[in-house]
Amino acid sequence: MLIGEFSHTLDAKRRVALPSKFRKELGKKAIITRGLDRCLFVYSGKEWEKVAEKLAELPTGHADTRNFVRLFLAGASEGDCDNLGRILIPDYLKEYAGLKTKVIITGVYKRLEIWDAERWDEYKSTIEKQTDVLAEKLGEIGAY
Repeated sequence: MLIGEFSHTLDAKRRVALPSKFRKELGKKAIITRGLDRCLFVYSGKEWEKVAEKLAELPTGHADTRNFVRLFLAGASEGDCDNLGRILIPDYLKEYAGLKTKVIITGVYKRLEIWDAERWDEYKSTIEKQTDVLAEKLGEIGAY
């Protein structure tokens, strides 16, 4: 299970070290792609296969579905973790997420998210103010 929030640095070569507690679960290869809310999603190869299969089964007749699947899958990049647990973030993904030097890596159960630190702080501040409302909505669907 991938959970937690960790502060890391993106080096000049666009590499970021994944937290050591996540490396074993991710394995030597990780798939990184455009996420939601202008962050990056990182999946293990095994989890990526499940996500990609579900997306590939969606109907292509709906423009919204087709556009999302295209952007999500075409934006994916397979990266090898080096001996220090670093992965390379392609330029287009770095630009998409607005990553600068300081990044936050969050564990979200089956995936990691990589955020620019400033953007993460803004996002988290906004969401923390809505916790009660969000919990109520989750309660309405039986999820909380």
